Amino acid sequence: MAALEIGARFLGSIDHLSSSIYPPAVPWQRQQFPRRQRLGRVISKMDVPDFLPATWGESRLKKPLGPTLALTAEDTILQQLDALQENDRPYPDHGIEVMYRFAAFDPFSRSNYFGRYLDLGQFERFRRIYHHQTYRVLLGHKERRTLSSLRVSEHSLKERIWIQGARPDEEGTFEFTLVQMVGGSWDGYWLTESLIHDGEGLGTIPY
Repeated sequence: MAALEIGARFLGSIDHLSSSIYPPAVPWQRQQFPRRQRLGRVISKMDVPDFLPATWGESRLKKPLGPTLALTAEDTILQQLDALQENDRPYPDHGIEVMYRFAAFDPFSRSNYFGRYLDLGQFERFRRIYHHQTYRVLLGHKERRTLSSLRVSEHSLKERIWIQGARPDEEGTFEFTLVQMVGGSWDGYWLTESLIHDGEGLGTIPY
């Protein structure tokens, strides 16, 4: 009998000890956590730094002006002259850059594009000549007129064009020589073989 009482007391002490260590179980409940905001819905209120021109986005979507198969020989000349007339739009010397794209010379060889054999492989050398007193009349010119046009062959055209510059009493006449490429990756494109001032030579140039 005494043994039973001792066993009951022992079991009671164990139950009391376990209840003090382990709290009573409660029915399981799903905890509610705040939903995370999706990254796509987070809108930043920071101001974008204004270091790009307003037309930057539009200019990136437009294809750069240059040779296309759709351009005829006459259209090729007009597109180049239009670019020179608006030379500094959308950025400085953009018109000269367009002329460089249309130029039909090997950048690794000397070219007589301007009537003298010059190394024009680097765009900077090409650009400087357009700022020479002989060619600067083309930059931002006010008026132009075609004086003559000669179809030399099926794949070649010459045109003489009078230009009135933006400065007082500034004018000049230039001869475009265009060639249509045959074969290779430029097959069918009209490019400018030379652009020569009618009269004055280049003289001394910053070359």
